[in-house]
Amino acid sequence: MKESAISKSSVRPQGVDALAAIVLASLDNDKAEEVVTIDLRGRSSFTECMVVATGRSTRQVGAMADHLLALLKDAGVSAAAEGISQGDWVLIDAGDLVVHLFRPEVREFYDLEGMWSEGGDREPAREPVRKWSRSGHPV
Repeated sequence: MKESAISKSSVRPQGVDALAAIVLASLDNDKAEEVVTIDLRGRSSFTECMVVATGRSTRQVGAMADHLLALLKDAGVSAAAEGISQGDWVLIDAGDLVVHLFRPEVREFYDLEGMWSEGGDREPAREPVRKWSRSGHPV
């Protein structure tokens, strides 16, 4: 881990932008792909900012989550995580900032960026659900 990019500090980051800087530096250091920050101030009651990133494997997603949780703890930020043991989709809730770490296929399927985009009118990235009869033919 590059100490110059991510410094350990006992001082709690002030504000969501400082918290986001810690998260983004950690994700960059862990070679996360397609990192997107979504400002939710005034649009959500549960958080102010969402960061979405992709890891190439379940192992990378889990490692990114472990590193983020350790850095947040060192910074005095209370955070909870779900999904680390599976590694397909990890949610880290740090209060004013929520982080979603995905494997590529899972990220494409859930399309959080589309759901939270400014207009909310972006089409989902996944194929529509098709119904099949018991004989195996499309309905």
